[in-house]
Amino acid sequence: MVYNWLRPALSVLLPHHCRLCGASGQADRDLCRGCQRDLPYLETACERCGLALAPDSPPLCGRCLRRPPPFDRVIAPLRYAAPADTLIHEFKFRGRLASGRLLADLMADALHPQPRPQLLLPVPLHPRRLRERGFNQANELARQLGRRLGIPCDSKLLQRLRDTPAQHDLPAKQRRGNIRRAFALNGALHARHVAVIDDVMTTGHTVGEIARVLRRAGARRVEIWVAARA
Repeated sequence: MVYNWLRPALSVLLPHHCRLCGASGQADRDLCRGCQRDLPYLETACERCGLALAPDSPPLCGRCLRRPPPFDRVIAPLRYAAPADTLIHEFKFRGRLASGRLLADLMADALHPQPRPQLLLPVPLHPRRLRERGFNQANELARQLGRRLGIPCDSKLLQRLRDTPAQHDLPAKQRRGNIRRAFALNGALHARHVAVIDDVMTTGHTVGEIARVLRRAGARRVEIWVAARA
């Protein structure tokens, strides 16, 4: 509540500038109106996995009809395409936290879950990868969203047991095996409705494995919230 109350005052003291073109930003974010209009919004998507679909498509894609994933819903405001991919790359690999705050703003715009989750869980990094990068981008997004939406965030409950190769470096057929048994819970899960937070979802194998862990721990509804869907 204090954070949300301070945001207007901070906007006056520290004017926003667009993260994409450098022009003056809007009153509440580092994005000009022109660049906001040009973002690759995910307008029609599968209601289960978030895969982009053609307009007037059925609510579920063929894959989800044949074999539903272990999570209930994916919410993503953007497609992983230019210039959204630039924002994500700057945030994830260059530590530009202002780009992360902007992505969290865009995610919050798209989030109207009813009922709301009881807990936000960022996708964890292995400790070695965390030391190398210096921060966990999923945790930063989860903290920002927790503040905006008033939902608790737990960055320690989920843990990564194995330092697996990056999913995007592997062929699609190897991704499921790469991530199997890579996650565990560091304690009891008391929430029955949770949202898993990450920056990008591609094949869904990572969040799918996490969803299985959460289901075994007693979760009844698992949502996936990401900034962009590839």
